[in-house]
Amino acid sequence: MTVAGVLDAIAAVCMVAGAVLSLSAGVALLRFPDLLSRMHAAAKPQVLGLLLILTGCAIRIGTVIDITTMVLIAVFQLATAPVAAHMVGRAAYREGRVRAELLLADELAPDADKFTDKSRDDSR
Repeated sequence: MTVAGVLDAIAAVCMVAGAVLSLSAGVALLRFPDLLSRMHAAAKPQVLGLLLILTGCAIRIGTVIDITTMVLIAVFQLATAPVAAHMVGRAAYREGRVRAELLLADELAPDADKFTDKSRDDSR
């Protein structure tokens, strides 16, 4: 087997694994019971799936300009997905849309009164 054949096989494995992870994230969004579980499913496997697909594409394509673009996509995805998931979880907790019976520990409960939005209360 040639070097190109080995690289093609590695790229194929990365792309298939990334596609399976992205598919599992989509299925989990439909099947998980609450917002925090869905948020986790939307952030973790989806990002890893995208990184694997980008790795496979970078191995397969191999040009410097395309690899640089893929690295930028990966960096922006790694920078934005965790922040977006955190903000969704934070907003859900503030709005009381978190199912408390599914939480193992609620570390924010003692400080929950600090989360009330004063500007909304004043506008009523």
